[in-house]
Formats: sequence, structure tokens, C-alpha cells
Amino acid sequence: MKEYETITEISGPLVYAEVDEPVGYDEIVEIETPGGETKRGQVLESEEGVVAIQVFEGTTGIDRNASVRFLGETLKMPVTEDLLGRVLDGSGQPIDGGPEIIPDERRDIVGAAINPVSREYPEEFIQTGVSSIDGMNTLVRGQKLPIFSASGLPHNDLALQIARQATVPEEGGEDDDGSEFAVIFGAMGITQEEANEFMDDFERTGALERSVVFMNLADDPAVERTVTPRLALTTAEYLAFEKDYHVLVVLTDMTNYCEALREIGAAREEVPGRRGYPGYMYTDLAQLYERAGRIKGEDGSVTQIPILTMPGDDDTHPIPDLTGYITEGQIMMDRDLNSQGVQPPVDVLPSLSRLMDDGIGEGLTREDHADVSDQMYAAYAEGEDLRDLVNIVGREALSERDNKYLDFADQFEAEFVDQGFDTNRSIDETLEIGWDLLSTLPKTELNRIDEDLIEEHYREDAAAEGDETAEEVSAD
Repeated sequence: MKEYETITEISGPLVYAEVDEPVGYDEIVEIETPGGETKRGQVLESEEGVVAIQVFEGTTGIDRNASVRFLGETLKMPVTEDLLGRVLDGSGQPIDGGPEIIPDERRDIVGAAINPVSREYPEEFIQTGVSSIDGMNTLVRGQKLPIFSASGLPHNDLALQIARQATVPEEGGEDDDGSEFAVIFGAMGITQEEANEFMDDFERTGALERSVVFMNLADDPAVERTVTPRLALTTAEYLAFEKDYHVLVVLTDMTNYCEALREIGAAREEVPGRRGYPGYMYTDLAQLYERAGRIKGEDGSVTQIPILTMPGDDDTHPIPDLTGYITEGQIMMDRDLNSQGVQPPVDVLPSLSRLMDDGIGEGLTREDHADVSDQMYAAYAEGEDLRDLVNIVGREALSERDNKYLDFADQFEAEFVDQGFDTNRSIDETLEIGWDLLSTLPKTELNRIDEDLIEEHYREDAAAEGDETAEEVSAD
């Protein structure tokens, strides 16, 4: 281990130093300030005679008299099953006042790519307890399913709800292969108020016992934000593939992560890509998202729910755009539903889970799941189209059939989507609500459901109530 006092430049989060021997990319660095403070960094760029170091704790206090030590290894995460129930900062240091972590091993945070040949195809259901996800955009073990939100929307509340409610379907939170369920929660660039809200909820509900929480705050250095999700995913991979846990990784907010990439790119004077973001942002995001999955012969799995706020509510912005290319669908939150008081305000029409069809159906959830989901989607879409028509011609100009679809759309939002952030619905409860809603439509309209299922689940009393409502609307 060599020590240098050859710092030549300090630019934002970067420190440049001269060296007289080769230094490896991503190598960990310790910088000791003249005041005696030691800060950690990572080699970001290594050229002949000069290295660029990104400092995790920020460059405050560092000057040209500081000493630089190259440790000869990359950043590693100390992993152990005892991490469950612990709260760590964005660089993996405990901040909960608990005992020192005694790791089973230390793992490189970059991780190892899963060989596509070794990947197990995701097709096993995860129950989040949220009807708009479980019923309409089902999450599957090993999937990466992001939530697209916007500034001011309650995506944090939805993240907390999923973190405390998510489980494999079997009673007690254990799968039939004996695997337990765990949550890794990685927060990047959040405010202290949000951090307090997260921790209060984790402690109040007892969800912390099966969780590992990584907290990177808004006033922490942006460079640390680039490390936080990698530490979280390294912990998830250890629990999944060494300890056989089914691990759900919730990462919020990926927009803050990408802003950190842009800040570092600007400090390095890189040629910017779209809207000033680095040209390699697609590759960087893929390195994170592709760490979700299942491996043949392993009982555990890593499932990801990244959350991002779309700048300006723009789904063509580079962050959601690139995320959509890499991941297997998206859950869209809607500002209009939020203004109406719908909780959670999930818009099921632009939402999508590309692996849903493989994770539902007979033996996986319920045999009527796929048909109910398809029929509700079609009915709600027709009701939404008719709302636009009502604004032009008025409701009294519509037929009795059209009024039924308008009523369905209203009831779908009020009874199916709007469940609050504290309600945990099983998949059976979700589908029973779906049947209650579909039964307000005539049987002849249920053209996406098998006739045997209609005979088994259709509610004649709900259909009668729907007819009475339609007659009242017609009379008005």
C-alpha cells in the first residue's frame, strides 16, 4: 500500500492525484486530510501518471496537503444474515446504534453477471397486497418492475406499503421450498423528513425485522448515491443465493441516482448525452436492473421494484425511457387519480407487467385471475373512452350499455384501485372484488372470461343492482 501527497486538483466530488505506478479502476482509496479526518474514495479514471478519485464523503476539508493511500482492492460489502433488522447509511455503515457487524464474508459490490443460460425463467407470484398490482400488473419473483411516479405523488407511501406487505402467497411468508422472504430498502437522495417517515413506518409495523435499510440522504455527497444501490443489491444477492431468501429490493429514487451520474459526468467534463445525462447511463442502469433474477438450482430469488420520479411528468425523459427499455414493464402513478383522493393512485391502463401471464393462472394464483384481469382492463378502458364522450354529448345521450360501463369505471377506481395505504388484500380478496364489479355488467359483455368461470363466480344480485342504477340514471 503506497501513500502519496501529490493531489493536483479538486473539482466538485473529484480529486486528481499524480502516481508513479499503475492504479486499478474502481480501486478503493483513503484520503487523510490535514485535520486528521479520513475519507474513502474510489478510482474513477486511471491514466498514465494521473488518477481521478471520486470521494464518497465529499471533498470538504481536502486540500493539496492531504495524503492519498491506494488499498489495492475494490469496494466490498460485508454481508451476513445478521444484517436483517439493521439500518445502514448510503456507504454501508451502521447508523442504528446497534452492535458492530461481524460479516460472514466481504463481497465486491459490482457483483457477478448472471449467465443467461443459468437464469431460471420468472413465473412465481409475489403478493404485494395492492389490488392494482396483484390483480392487474402482477409482480413475479425474479422480475424487475419499476414504479413511474412524479413530484408530489405518494410513491413513498406505496413503497412502504409494498415493503411491509409483500410476501410469497403461502401462509406465514414462507414458500413451499422453505425459502423465507426479506426486503432490501435502498433510499437515495431522500430528505431527513422522508427518512424519519420511512423509519417510523418500518418500526411501527415490525417490517424492519425482515429488512435491511440503506439510507442516503439529500445532504449526503452525490457520489455516495452511486454506491448505495450496489451495496443493497450485493446484500440481496447474498441473502438470495447463499441463504435461500426470496428478496424484494425497493430502490427509491432512481432519478436522484441518475442526477448523481450527471453531476459526476459534468465534474469529469464528459461529453453529455440526452439532456445532459452521461451517454453510458443506459449501461449503468442495466448493470443495476439486470441483477434481478433467479438462478437454476438455487431456491432464492432477487426481485426489484425501482421507483423513479419523472421530471416534468414526462415519460419520454431519458430516465424513465431507458428504464422502460431494460425492465419488464412499469407501474404508472397518475396525478388526476391522486387529486381525486384515490390511494394508491395507480393508473392500470398504461401500466404493464410483461411477465404477468407466466405468474398467474391455475396452480399459481387462481384459475380465473387472467380472465378477470383481461375483462376488467377492457371494461375500464371502454369506460375511460366514454368519459371523454360524456364531456361532449352529455350522459343522457348515451345508451344503457354505455352508462353501465361509465358506472363500472367509477366503481373500479373507488372499490378496486382505492384501497388506502394500510389495507393488505390477499389475491383472493382482490379477485372477489373484481367479480363484484364485473357482475354489474351483463353476462353477454363478459366475452373474455370462460363460460364455466362465469357460471361459478358471476353475482346475479350485483347485476340487479347495476340495472337499478342504470334505470335511475336514465330517469334523471
